[in-house]
Amino acid sequence: MTEAVDPRSELLRLRASIDNIDAALIFMLAERFRATQQVGHLKAEHEMPASDPGREEQQVARLRALAEEAHLDPEFAEKWFNFVVAEVIRHHTEAAEGR
Repeated sequence: MTEAVDPRSELLRLRASIDNIDAALIFMLAERFRATQQVGHLKAEHEMPASDPGREEQQVARLRALAEEAHLDPEFAEKWFNFVVAEVIRHHTEAAEGR
């Protein structure tokens, strides 16, 4: 016989897991932006364009495939990537203007 699970306890356990994942995502995003900031400074220093459409296209394809493998909606993964890239390009543009 299976022991009954208290739904409140289970909810708290699941929410704690979600909170930990959210914290990890924030720290990973911060690390990603530190790396893209370095890319932005390098591009600005060498007068390279802030955006690289070819690279972005490759990344979208790669992330969509990863999303499918992870059973995540590829459309969502692409929207997330486009949102992040827009912010990265804004940072790169600001770096170029500040050189």
